[in-house]
Amino acid sequence: MSVTKRLLAATWIFVLVMMAVFTVVHVRYERQRLVSDLARRAVLVGEGVKEAVEPAVRRASTAATTRVVRRLAQPNRKIVVFDQLGGAITAAPPEAADELRTLGAVTDAIATGTVQEGLHKVAGHLSYVYVTPLRAEDERIVGAVAAVLDGAAINAAVADAWRFNAIRYVIVAVGVSIIIFVIVRLTVTRPLAAMAGWTKALKSGHAMPPPNVADTKLFEPLAVEVVGLARRLRHAEAAAEREAALRLTGEAIWTEQRLKQFARALFDGQALFVVSNREPLSHVRENGRLVAHTPASGVVTAIEPVMRACGGVWLAHGSGSADWETVDPDGRLGVPEDDPRYTLRRIRLTPEEESGYYYGFSNEGLWPLCHVVHARPSFRPTDWAHYRAVNEKFAAALLKELHGIDTPMVLIQDYHFALLPALVKAERPDARVAIFWHIPWPNAEAFAICPWQREILTGMLGADLIGFHTQYHCNNFLDTVDRTVEARIDAEHFAVVRGERRTLVKPFPISVAPDFLDEPPKVTRRELLEQLGVQADFIGVGIDRVDYTKGLLERFDALRRFFELYPEYRERLVFVQVAAPSRSSIARYQELQHDVQARVAEMNRTLGTRSWRPILYLERHHDRAEIWPLYRHADFCMVTSLHDGMNLVAKEYVSARDDGGGALILSEFTGAARELRDALLVNPYDTDATADAVRSALEMPGEERALRMRRMNRLVREQNIYRWAGQLLGELSRIPDPRPTSASV
Repeated sequence: MSVTKRLLAATWIFVLVMMAVFTVVHVRYERQRLVSDLARRAVLVGEGVKEAVEPAVRRASTAATTRVVRRLAQPNRKIVVFDQLGGAITAAPPEAADELRTLGAVTDAIATGTVQEGLHKVAGHLSYVYVTPLRAEDERIVGAVAAVLDGAAINAAVADAWRFNAIRYVIVAVGVSIIIFVIVRLTVTRPLAAMAGWTKALKSGHAMPPPNVADTKLFEPLAVEVVGLARRLRHAEAAAEREAALRLTGEAIWTEQRLKQFARALFDGQALFVVSNREPLSHVRENGRLVAHTPASGVVTAIEPVMRACGGVWLAHGSGSADWETVDPDGRLGVPEDDPRYTLRRIRLTPEEESGYYYGFSNEGLWPLCHVVHARPSFRPTDWAHYRAVNEKFAAALLKELHGIDTPMVLIQDYHFALLPALVKAERPDARVAIFWHIPWPNAEAFAICPWQREILTGMLGADLIGFHTQYHCNNFLDTVDRTVEARIDAEHFAVVRGERRTLVKPFPISVAPDFLDEPPKVTRRELLEQLGVQADFIGVGIDRVDYTKGLLERFDALRRFFELYPEYRERLVFVQVAAPSRSSIARYQELQHDVQARVAEMNRTLGTRSWRPILYLERHHDRAEIWPLYRHADFCMVTSLHDGMNLVAKEYVSARDDGGGALILSEFTGAARELRDALLVNPYDTDATADAVRSALEMPGEERALRMRRMNRLVREQNIYRWAGQLLGELSRIPDPRPTSASV
């Protein structure tokens, strides 16, 4: 039986039962009302006749009694007068005497001297009989008067009620059936057919949005599950195709599936524990709606694919304004939300902790100290106290997650948690702990500025493995350790030995996933220009946080110089700068944000025309789907960092340009410059040279452009994030026993 038929049958039965119940109640009420009305009329008739005939009966005047009865009798009521023995004295109509002769109510009224009334069958018809005794002057019973009223109206009314409700049931049942059929057709059958067609398209690999259905709340959970299932199927198919293609060509490119199998083989499927300040997604309220944002963070770009592949727990600061509306009581959330691969464990920080630990010590102290960009670091004792307290808070949360897990594997991310490795190892010496420093490490003289350098180094050396982007940063770190703490530097193996504790220090150049975006939006160059609201022959792009290390002001100066040196490109080139606000509570960043806005406004005012602006400045947070079309269609991308550990924007751009188009202008002060040698390498402080690089990017012959980009694309695909994670995890797995046999020096 179909759903529609089952629904109709259930509805009909329900309506029938309900209407039968209500009809019974209604009939009972109507019958009671009619009987009560009939009783009142019978009382009036009976008592009226009694009053009229009682004097005649007392005189034993049959003629007088007969005259009164005939005068009061009517077609719908009968009147009979009885003597004290129950014999009929007179009746109207005459046959009424015989009809009531055997009625017990008459003899009972005479015998008891009380009124007898009620419904009775009289001559085969329902009637209401009212019998009242007649009395002499001395109160002796001398007879009785019976008034009989026709009760046929009661049965007729009951029959009408049943008939009316039966008709109403049929009408309601038919109407409800039509409504159910239409609603099921419009809101269930047709949407399900559309969902089935959509699912079929997804299975075949055609990415398309879910169909519009009438009740999104009803079908949204199904759509979410279908999307997640289809995505997994596509990922599995794509991974299988890539693995098969690699086997045929003999190549050994790391993939998500390969990393997953590698980690399973090394650690027997054990979960990975990652700690970072930045969370992979944050939740905020926008116009009353809960919205998830992906932060503009190199750490997130790099680590998120690894967590998707390996699974586990990612501990991070819950910084979104609505973060705590989406987690369970323990602060946990499955990520991605539509297809969970790992668990996000959010840590709540007070405003004071966030101000001191993150904005203060981390980003006004360590960040400018490690980046040689001529910004003076600030070290305040209160900030250091918060930094230490937050590291201890994260350590407590991490140790709770590690409870019951033998030899857990922990990857600590970046300069926010320099103290964390030693804190974890003190409680869990069996843990394999690595810390990856995503920013540069300065020379020993520069780092000596930090008043708590010894504590930071001691905390980091609690790890089994310390990773940097480049060998140069490793060398700087080893030199700093050698000059600061009591330890032995094993130069041959790039390790620090403190008593029985041995910490490896190695370079692991980080990268991005082979496919920058799983499902790139199908946006043409013309559509992109329309969305941006510009007209141009050439597009340049920059994707950055608003940070003084990114060289935004130097970049705009170079673009100004380019338009001055090569005016023929005016009104032909538009540079699109996507700038995500960052650390806006720090005064230095507020000043920079104002300076950048002023520089863009001044350039557009002095160089622009009514129909053209040289720079389109988009100051907002962005996600990968938004910036992918910019990467794909930009004629060149500018990465002009003044100092950067790696800079993944350069690798994202190259990853998105598997079409062989575009050119990368890359600062030689980035870690990426050591790998992407086919980029146009520039000194961002050299304004003229950077301007010339822009011209070279636009005028480069097509064959050279394609050759350079394909070589870089191949390198990024081979040296991808899965390979980075595999190398780092492999190095951890080769540590024979992370537990020290004696106390560290």
